[in-house]
Amino acid sequence: MAQPVYSPISRHATIFNSIPSPVFTFIFIILLCMLGFYTLHHPLPPKTKLQRPSPSIHDTFLSLSSNSTLSHYLRSLTLHPHLAGTAQGRRTAQYVLTQFKDLGLETHLADYQVLLSYPTQASLSAHFSGGGTKEFELGEMGRAHTEVVRPYHAYSPSGTAEAKAVFVNYGREEDYSVLGVMGVKVKGCIVIARRGEGSRNAVVTTAEENGAVAVLMYTEGDMFVEGVERGTVMRGVGDPLSPGWASVLEGSERLGMADIEVISRFPEIPSMPISAKTAESILESLEGPKVPQEWRDALKTKIGRVGPGPTVLNFTYQGEEKMAVIQDVFAIIRGMEEPDRYVLLGNHRDAWTYGAVDPNSGTAALLDIARRYALLMGMGWKPRRTIVFCSWDAEEFGMIGSTEWVEQNLIHLGSKAVAYLNVDCAVQGPGLFAGATPQLDDVLVEVTKKVKDPDVEGTTVYEQWTDANKGIKIQRLSGVDSDFAPFLQHAGVPSVDIYYGKDFPVYHTAFDSYDWMVTYGDPFFHRHVAVSGIWGLLALHLADDPVLPFNYVSYAAQLQEYIGTLSAALEGLVSLDPITAPLKQLSAAAREVEEEVMKLRALGTSGELLLLKRRMLNDRLVHAEKGLLDADGLRSMRWFKHLVYGPCGNYESNLSVFPGISDAIYHYRKTQKEERKTMIQHEIWKVARAIQRAADALRGQLF
Repeated sequence: MAQPVYSPISRHATIFNSIPSPVFTFIFIILLCMLGFYTLHHPLPPKTKLQRPSPSIHDTFLSLSSNSTLSHYLRSLTLHPHLAGTAQGRRTAQYVLTQFKDLGLETHLADYQVLLSYPTQASLSAHFSGGGTKEFELGEMGRAHTEVVRPYHAYSPSGTAEAKAVFVNYGREEDYSVLGVMGVKVKGCIVIARRGEGSRNAVVTTAEENGAVAVLMYTEGDMFVEGVERGTVMRGVGDPLSPGWASVLEGSERLGMADIEVISRFPEIPSMPISAKTAESILESLEGPKVPQEWRDALKTKIGRVGPGPTVLNFTYQGEEKMAVIQDVFAIIRGMEEPDRYVLLGNHRDAWTYGAVDPNSGTAALLDIARRYALLMGMGWKPRRTIVFCSWDAEEFGMIGSTEWVEQNLIHLGSKAVAYLNVDCAVQGPGLFAGATPQLDDVLVEVTKKVKDPDVEGTTVYEQWTDANKGIKIQRLSGVDSDFAPFLQHAGVPSVDIYYGKDFPVYHTAFDSYDWMVTYGDPFFHRHVAVSGIWGLLALHLADDPVLPFNYVSYAAQLQEYIGTLSAALEGLVSLDPITAPLKQLSAAAREVEEEVMKLRALGTSGELLLLKRRMLNDRLVHAEKGLLDADGLRSMRWFKHLVYGPCGNYESNLSVFPGISDAIYHYRKTQKEERKTMIQHEIWKVARAIQRAADALRGQLF
């Protein structure tokens, strides 16, 4: 082998065991002092920073997800039923409040005293043509736990009826028309309707208008046929005794129960939910005309004929309305630069029974986002704008908790709320479903590209979402079925609503439990993680992006599509010309805003003038939505102010937007043609003025 190029040193003559000279020792001490002094004043940067840059706040947020934490939250929330206004409901509020506090977040409570409705007694029996009778069990078999409220319809009037049974399909006006053609008379009968997309109030009101004396409703399904779907039959939202103002504990005006405005909120005939199993026992016994083919094609229940009779039902329901205190719970993360601008994340907390899907899959997601944000704050992050976590009470009775709070804070929300992000039933099953006002479409789509799909490994939510729908499918928020309604349809706050899965079979039943979720809905809580990721990233963009990620070009394009649909529905009856010019103005303003955004981004990120310009632009982006409100509200339901998205008085309208125009088309179809045309034209002018207001708000110039 080759020899070393240095001289060998004896292993006995090393620096550790030889005796140094005094001069060497002195020089060595001086060198050590110099090295220590340099190290003290010139430390090396941390090793982690030398290795790689820190990840973005969005990546960090996603990395902090925890299936087990979500499972733990849901398990804790669903140990007991927690109906609004009950002791367990208050305990659940305290649990959510404690979780927020334990994260070190600022918390607040808002209490309201409102009118709620509970059952006291109910019975149902059938007398068959052969002489037999049957008393039906109205609760869920095997779910006789005393904590679970018996199945009922909140705000149903008490009453007793004995009459023949008749099947009315979904209970729509068109269904009664079909029965009329068949010669079936429902006057004086107890009608049985299967649940569809219409509201319970609409089903009972339509039955009442057709002369029925009581209504039974059931939900079809292949599984859980013994489940009974509870729900409300009140018309509208919010506390019925304080329409338009908050029902605070002290100093609030309350209408009397005999007030015509209160009476109009409730049906006049009693109703009650029953299981599919009970419904089938009754419907199998009916005689009379055969079930129409168009009904039979969609039926899962064994029904041959529609009645009436010969089976006679004996129906009794007794309930009570009473004042109860409800609690909304809030946690706040104050913004550093714009603390007076608010991004709100909301979910209701109350449930008819255990509420694992509805609503506490969403509550678990809300708590998990709060947990992740708290961890980000521990790393030094603070949002630009204030983030508010909202846990609503009494949603199941008619969005009462959120409505009272919106009414109480309407001025602040009108000027300071950036957006409201709603999640109700976060996880019902597979597949993303999303609804939004159109200016939020782009940011919603972009966020889904960053979140892993919970069901198909190696793909994103965006990829599976667009594949399932053959493109991007974002629903609009005209329905009154969750807490976005008061924010968008009354206060004009841009809104989003997201959830996974649809039409789960244990909706509002005693089977909506943690066990159902881990068996069927989301065994490994991957879908919970996905919803939390989308929801949390949306809020981060809206709270942190210097310029709000709103796109009004897409809003204007969406309105143009609606005009095309409206034109086809009107068939030339009236002119849509009044809307043409304002819509062009909105499109032009939206394009100008896009150019303004590009210029602002090119200017950089600092400077007082730049900050002021961004602030002014963001305010215009937020206020444009409020231009679509009408101070007088919709003719049929004055509380609802939005002229593009809101409930139609005609529940069966094929027009899901422009509720005022839709109502005019329906309500005045029986009037003389000229009067009908005048009313529809007036509603078209109202929409035209609203679109012009939105365009003016977007431009932001008074002159």
